[in-house]
Amino acid sequence: MSAEQFSTERRILMAMRKTLGGIIRDLTPSDSAVRYPLSDATVEDVKKCFDLIAARERELAQAAGVSEERPHFIDEVSAPKVMSIAGLKKRD
Repeated sequence: MSAEQFSTERRILMAMRKTLGGIIRDLTPSDSAVRYPLSDATVEDVKKCFDLIAARERELAQAAGVSEERPHFIDEVSAPKVMSIAGLKKRD
């Protein structure tokens, strides 16, 4: 598969995930006393769709050589800082 095909498939998957998420947000009642409009079977099917989309996105990322696509904060520490306790002195 070429890089252009990967890119197109990735864009399709992102659009499907965003659209499906938007539909679920729009259908979710703001009041917890209101009955949810979707059946339990439909909710399970939607969850399976999200799982399939996420699995394929992971496959595409691995094929492209991207190890992890999670967002990172600017001030996030990339590696843990290890400090030796041998140099610490007890204060009296």
